[in-house]
Amino acid sequence: MTTTPSAAPKHASSPALRFLAHEGRIMESLIRWITRRPHGTDGADAVFTHGRDQAAMMYGLTFACVVETVALTYLLASWPVIHTIMLVVDVYTVLFVLGLHAASRTRPHTLADRTLRIRQAANVDIHLPLDQIASIRRETRFTHAKKDGELNLPIGSQTSITLELAEPVDAPTFLGAVRLVTLIRLHADDPKALYDALARARTTPGPTPETVPQP
Repeated sequence: MTTTPSAAPKHASSPALRFLAHEGRIMESLIRWITRRPHGTDGADAVFTHGRDQAAMMYGLTFACVVETVALTYLLASWPVIHTIMLVVDVYTVLFVLGLHAASRTRPHTLADRTLRIRQAANVDIHLPLDQIASIRRETRFTHAKKDGELNLPIGSQTSITLELAEPVDAPTFLGAVRLVTLIRLHADDPKALYDALARARTTPGPTPETVPQP
């Protein structure tokens, strides 16, 4: 049996709509970051942030984009039309880079109802039932060769948790194509906390009809 976890917007069926939906989530993440409103954490049993280790790189990239914007503003001052176009493009680029980081900061991994929600930026969103996890191990890796059946979700070029799955699950690509994987590597700011929470949750019996409160 193949499990199909939830992923990015079901309504965005065409590549163009998927790109637009992704851009919308990026900009939404900026607002959530500013207002300190994380996404998808209501009702979660545990929340695991994962954006900290890319902060220096993302801020450095943002700074480089700002410097480029200032330089082009000066160099293109004599061509107002081109100047305006490039200014819009450069400002949007700065916002996009910040939005990518904001997405990682505001869309953490969560654990709720015996399901691990795995996320990265604004494009990866997988709901993985704990019953689908065959084994968990803490494993810090800085190199990730692409292999069939494996999904690597590095933050700051590293992953710290490896999940081996009991059977293939669908982790769709950015454009929605089916991608079956049996191994997922991800990162958390506190990998021990994520590992311990998953280990406890997997050994805790799930609710049965006898233990579920009746209305």
